[in-house]
Amino acid sequence: MALKILEHGSAEYYQMVNLRDAVLRRPLGLSFNPEELEGEKENIMIGAFEDDDILGCCMLVAENQEVIRLRQMAVLNDLQGKGIGRAIMNFAENIARDRGYKILSMHARKNAQGFYEKMGYKVASDEFMEVTIPHYVMEKEL
Repeated sequence: MALKILEHGSAEYYQMVNLRDAVLRRPLGLSFNPEELEGEKENIMIGAFEDDDILGCCMLVAENQEVIRLRQMAVLNDLQGKGIGRAIMNFAENIARDRGYKILSMHARKNAQGFYEKMGYKVASDEFMEVTIPHYVMEKEL
């Protein structure tokens, strides 16, 4: 498995968009709009690949000089639980650390809370609704 930073607008980026759509959006009856995707240009896009096939992804969005936010974490449904998400998270944390960020934050889906806690993240908010489902802010010092 290869982990890499993707270029916005590349073929690999569109594989990432399709994966996020299939895993995160379509099950909720949601979809991406062109403006939303255009707004991702400044984000750090991360993908996990086996040969030319995307297995999982996430993106990092700078909140300020110390905090970077993880968004759109997704792994192919039939590959969840096989260590791909953990590898992506470790890669993302290293990138954030290398770029000088002190805290990795996210809006974690309630059903993924246990995964992130195993990675050392702590709940930092009350439960709230986002994209029609319960979430928590979770954070980890890098």
